[in-house]
Amino acid sequence: MNKFLLFAFILFISGCASEEAIKEDTLQEKTGEDIMRLSSPAFVNNGMIPPEYTCDRDNVNPALDIGDIPKGTKTLALIMDDPDAPAGVWVHWVVWNISPSNKIEKDSVPGVEGTNDFRKTSYGGPCPPSGTHRYFFKLYALDTELGIKPGASKKELEKAMQGHILANAELVGKYGRQ
Repeated sequence: MNKFLLFAFILFISGCASEEAIKEDTLQEKTGEDIMRLSSPAFVNNGMIPPEYTCDRDNVNPALDIGDIPKGTKTLALIMDDPDAPAGVWVHWVVWNISPSNKIEKDSVPGVEGTNDFRKTSYGGPCPPSGTHRYFFKLYALDTELGIKPGASKKELEKAMQGHILANAELVGKYGRQ
């Protein structure tokens, strides 16, 4: 009887390993070999954001270049926030149902906008009270169009995206007021 239990246990373990391999293959197939990329012609990753994209000047969004959008992407979503804000993470831009293309134009409204921490439904550029802050542009490829209402919060967007993210990419810019 003990040999039977040992044999059953070995079969069970090998079955679990096969299921894990299948899950990994499915994930690789779903996301593809290419990793989605996000960059900007205005600044390099971890570089300084030019003043024209901040509250000190024009306060318009920079152009963003998107590469390797996965197959099956129906829409894109973008969140820009500042984790270095004194009161915690400060949300600067929330936008979704962006057409999957290789560019978000400078000074544009590429999709449905949500409410940022400035209590506006638009882009709010870097505006740190002191020091140099980091600004994370987080892009998500989604397998669906989201049905959330305009003006939704970052939290509502994140909840709506659950289970629909095919890939994501990130770009970090820095800004400090002089």
